Formats: sequence, structure tokens, C-alpha cells
Amino acid sequence: MNKKVHYIGLDVHKETIAVAIAPAGDTEVRNYGIIGGTLDALDKGIKKLQQPGVELRFVYEAGPCGYVIYRHLEKKGLRCEVVAPSLIPKKASDRVKTDRRDAQQLARLYRAGELTAIYVPEEEDEALRDLVRARQAAVMDQRKARQRLKGFLLRLGFRYSGKSSWNDAHQRYLARLTMPRPQQQIVFQEYLEAITVETQRLERLSRAMENALPGWKWEPVVRALMSLRGVQTIVAMTLVAEAGDLSRFEDPRQLMAYFGLTPCEHTSSDKRWQGSITKCGNGACRRVLTEAAWQYRLPPKVSPQLRQRQEKQPKAVRDISWKAQQRLHQRYKTLSAHRKKTVLVVTALARELTGFVWAIACQVQAPDKVKKRQANPRAR
Repeated sequence: MNKKVHYIGLDVHKETIAVAIAPAGDTEVRNYGIIGGTLDALDKGIKKLQQPGVELRFVYEAGPCGYVIYRHLEKKGLRCEVVAPSLIPKKASDRVKTDRRDAQQLARLYRAGELTAIYVPEEEDEALRDLVRARQAAVMDQRKARQRLKGFLLRLGFRYSGKSSWNDAHQRYLARLTMPRPQQQIVFQEYLEAITVETQRLERLSRAMENALPGWKWEPVVRALMSLRGVQTIVAMTLVAEAGDLSRFEDPRQLMAYFGLTPCEHTSSDKRWQGSITKCGNGACRRVLTEAAWQYRLPPKVSPQLRQRQEKQPKAVRDISWKAQQRLHQRYKTLSAHRKKTVLVVTALARELTGFVWAIACQVQAPDKVKKRQANPRAR
């Protein structure tokens, strides 16, 4: 006997959850009401919704409340999906937004199959991702602290003539400076102390990431990605922690779109226009890939450090790494010869580097995908 399905839309907030029910078929979506935002309140609501011969399927938007509800429902054996808010269809003329209407809209669209579920990481993977994002925040805080000090010194007429900042020579230059007023000297010392604190925090978080890698279930994938030029521990862990299972993407173009590295396009009739990259995907992965892509301006070469990272990797992974160096460097020379801006060229290299990242991840996890793609030239 087939069970009747009830699609339950949850509009989740910190203190409350709005619940709406869309029974399978063409019946009207009905509003259940507002319940508390705790798991106990949710369990009480579920107990009232459960009926003999009825299967409950839940859906809610990804947001600041995380995946606690998803994991709680999955442990209870109930089906639940988390959807991307940016991919929920909305009418341009709909200017009324309430929790009740949002829950009803989720239930209605879920029943119609028009919602896109997102990838929910496991708890261990989410913990690593939190560590990666904490380090990214430390990098931004350090950069802001340095910008404050530089702006302060420039306003007072202190100009550093060295080629690069924040090296030993620049630190010695800062140590010799004396501000014209005692109050400004206090500000100067506080800015220096803030930079020191942020730098130490960044170093601690970087070490924590390196210490967390051994024993992680994605360690083989991270080690394999490190065989690529410009991809070391931080970059590889960022890619895997943010994107999760890279082999879940059927095609490297999907991964490029996920990272927001595909160009925006407007095509109508025989007219086609392509612009800058969409930037609609994961910003952290896009940033580290772009940083790694700068290394491919240089001629192909396996340095001692790169050779050391490749020592325990299979030949297939090393071959992909060498192919990436040859192809991307040639791509850089070709685009540069057409007088393209270096920033645009490096962005194009980052997009193609994503394809090699996908190939290496699949080589470790799903080698059949790589073989199938190699046997089908039209897929490239």
C-alpha cells in the first residue's frame, strides 16, 4: 500500500518556526501555524502531524540556524531537504512577505518539485569548514588592521620607500618611527599591537588546519590536490571543506559554476554577449583558485617542493598535474598575446584549473568518471 505524502514547509527562525502542509495532489496548501524554534517544540508538532498511512517530507531554507533541524529529522528517520534561498522561484509582483506565506510557498514548490536541495556536509566536515572560515576571517582582520596603520601613517606624512611591506625591513622601519604628538604615538602603538594580535591568531588557525588534516576522511583527496602547482595545504583544504565531495559533480563545468567562475551570458536570436564571471558561487574557493592560478604564468616545472608533495601520489595524478602546467601556461601565453588584461587571464586560468581539480578528485574517488569523460570527447 502506497503511503500518502504530506509536504511540510518550515520557515525557520531563531525563536519560531512557521509550518505549512501541502498534501500530495491538487489540494490547497494549508497553514498549520507557528511553533517554537526549539527541537522539543518541533517534535511535538511532528507528533501531531503524523498519521497512519501518511509520509511526512520536510523542507526549509538554508540560513543562520544551520543544519540542526535537518540532522535531527534525519536521525528520526524523516526525510528532510535544505534548499538554497537564492534558487527559490519568486514572482516579481509578489511584494507581501510573511512567515506564513513563506512556509506555504516552500510546501507548494516542494510538492511541485521546483526546489533545488543543497549539499549538507557531515558534522566533521562542517567543523573543518568552520575552521577554514575562521582562518579566512583572520586574514581579512589582519588586512584591515594593516590598512588602518598604513592610512594613519600616510596621513601624517610617513612614506615607506621599500619595495614590499610587512617584511623584516619594513618592521625595522616601523620600530624607528616616532609620532609628532603623544596621543598619536598611543594610536600608533595600538595599531601595531592589533596587527601583532591578528598575525598571531592567523598563525594559530593555520597550524590548527594543518593539524586537523591527518585522519580526516578527505585527506587522500587533499593530498592528491596538493600535487597541483600552487595548491598547498591551505588551498586544498579550503576547496574540499567548502565544496565537500567534489566527485558529486557530474561534469567539471558544474563545479566551475558552483565556484562562480563561469562567464555571465545573454543570448538572443543570433546575438550572443558574454561578460565577467558570475561570482554566484562559493567565494572562498574562487579566491584560493585565483591565487593558485597566478603560479601558471611561469613555465612548466616540477620544483623540489612540488616533487615532494607528489611522491606518494599515483602516476595518473602526477600526469594530470603536469598536463595542467602545460595547458594553463600555454593558455596564459595565448591570452596575453591577444593583449588581455592579466587579471582576466588569471581568472580564465582559475576556471580551467577547476577542471583539473575535478579530475584529480574523481581520480581518487571515482576513476570511472574520468575514464568516461576521456572516452567522450564531446563532453569536453
